[in-house]
Amino acid sequence: MTEAGLRLENLTKAFDDHVAVRNLSLSVPPGSLLALLGPSGSGKTTTLRLIAGFETPDSGRVTVDGEDVTSLGPAERRFGMVFQHYALFPHLNVGENVGFGLDRSLTADERRQRVADSLGLVDLRGFEKRPVDELSGGQQQRVAVARAVAPQPRVLLFDEPLSNLDPTLRERTRRELRAAIDKIGVTTVFVTHEQEEAFALGDTVAVLRSGGLEQVATATELYEEPASHFVATFVGRATTLTGVMITAERVRIATGIEWPVTSPVTLAEGQKVSVTVRPEMLIQSEEGGLVGTVSERRYTGARAFFEVNTELGNVEFEADVHAADVGQTVWLTARTARAFPKRGK
Repeated sequence: MTEAGLRLENLTKAFDDHVAVRNLSLSVPPGSLLALLGPSGSGKTTTLRLIAGFETPDSGRVTVDGEDVTSLGPAERRFGMVFQHYALFPHLNVGENVGFGLDRSLTADERRQRVADSLGLVDLRGFEKRPVDELSGGQQQRVAVARAVAPQPRVLLFDEPLSNLDPTLRERTRRELRAAIDKIGVTTVFVTHEQEEAFALGDTVAVLRSGGLEQVATATELYEEPASHFVATFVGRATTLTGVMITAERVRIATGIEWPVTSPVTLAEGQKVSVTVRPEMLIQSEEGGLVGTVSERRYTGARAFFEVNTELGNVEFEADVHAADVGQTVWLTARTARAFPKRGK
């Protein structure tokens, strides 16, 4: 499989008055997987269609290993595509589905070998004669991957291919898919609206919002060092409060309550900020700190999420399942929080 590096340079695409993708630049190193993550309407699918050649950008370009493919059609780009509904042909068996898009110049033996090799990459070698309607959802998904890689694409594209699977099958198929992609070793872009899926599959994750790029980073960096308030609240769980900067590393959220903070930008003393804090970063204190009454306890096993009503609004913290009871008064302080410039008044 030929490895290729993919670059998107200042892509913009509008449909009438709606700008679906706005000045988007991304780089995917050879052989790595980039997950495109964002809410509905963030531009994920349009970005994927621009990469695939199904849409033409109003401006900007797409390159693979330095070759500008912006003006090329989908077939000329030599990209593999796995669709949300797999698009398998029910009247063809597994081998016929996988070999459907192969170059007609290949000999019969070459075609059979290419099909067998592609199925081997997804651990389905020997399934050539099986009807596709006898396969599980996860197996059908892997057949779709085998069909996409059989022509030896330079880039592999996925458009939410796991969204139709039930949660248990989805998790297992996700692991199988990641193993197959690692074995194939091709540059890959994966579109999803599921954070857990993006984190499990992506070497890096690009968070999109309203057609623009909010942040591209590893899952750990997105969670621990979000670059914007949107990323902090979209990725993982977080409570947002309002505060005032005391120093570059401390914020006051209420009289007598100060927390240590980090920020992706320089914040001035006295500046109003939005403060996000992860549930696991809030800890109970003997007395002092932010006081409130536990209104809800949601079990997650040995740990639980506790909803606390405070004078500043509802706050969520994570702790041992027996840390507090509903109706109990608790005091909370933060190990650390994240501060962002407050927009508006």
